Amino acid sequence: MKRRLFVFKERIIEFIFFGNYFYAFCALSLAIESSLQQSIGLNRFVFYLLLCSATIVYYTYAYMGEISFRIAFLGGKIKLTPPAKNDYYNRRTAWYQRNERFLNITQMIFSFIAFICALDLAVLEYHHIFSLHLSEWVMLLSVPVVALLYYGNAFFPIFRINLRKTGWLKPFVVGFVWAGTVTLYPPMFHQWQNDLHYDFNFLVFWLFVKNWMYISVLAIMFDIKDYADDANRQLKTFVVQVGLRKTIFLILLPLIVIGLIAFSIFALESSFTSVHYLVNLIPFLLLLWVAYSMHRRKPILYYLIIIDGLMLVKGICGIAGALLFSRY
Repeated sequence: MKRRLFVFKERIIEFIFFGNYFYAFCALSLAIESSLQQSIGLNRFVFYLLLCSATIVYYTYAYMGEISFRIAFLGGKIKLTPPAKNDYYNRRTAWYQRNERFLNITQMIFSFIAFICALDLAVLEYHHIFSLHLSEWVMLLSVPVVALLYYGNAFFPIFRINLRKTGWLKPFVVGFVWAGTVTLYPPMFHQWQNDLHYDFNFLVFWLFVKNWMYISVLAIMFDIKDYADDANRQLKTFVVQVGLRKTIFLILLPLIVIGLIAFSIFALESSFTSVHYLVNLIPFLLLLWVAYSMHRRKPILYYLIIIDGLMLVKGICGIAGALLFSRY
């Protein structure tokens, strides 16, 4: 009985994290946080459904490997290239291979949901589309373009652009896409629904950069698990180029400390209460602790639960700070 219960729990954990549903929760929490921090109301349910569905589809396709859309969405055999003797990947790779039929079905379902939600928003906002400011067009288009170019060869075989293979630039590309999606889109679409323009002011710039750097640091941490495979593929990530110890002490920790100092200055200028400041400080302190702990070898689920979980923690702390104490 205990064995069956343990297996059931393991399957639930694998389903949530390997199936990329946890990423959807992270995106949702960060999106709500951004709206509240910008003192802009929440969006319609259809927007958040689109956000979660698109997140699941994008990451599931990414982890399926560089395969055609026909295989990914219409069925067929998932052919994952196993990394060279890297135990970190074995569990996730095996899960994708065992659940290929389920993944093909869910990809079609979530793709359809995302399409219907996007169509609903497009029809609703169609009469506004030609009156957008140039800055709004840039914010609207830059994020999906960079997201597609991240796996450029897989999405666009005729192009040789693949931002994922840029090595040291890769984590900042990941951070840019996440920051744009959760910081700009929620309040931007809300404003459009109310016949208002969305201005890229200093507060928006600060929140965007804060999310960009926070998630970029998480992406650098995540690259540590890929060290062996990236080295074999000659992908020049930070950890491959300078080694694990220097990545932690010369890159991760300084970036986190700089972010912490910048946040403290911003909190002081914005007259945060002490409780409000401490609540929003929690994600930075946890980030420091996790970064320091990275010198020890960790299993794959550690990266998925703990490191990616810091995005969820940041969203929850930001929401709590905005609702319970003050607004930016």
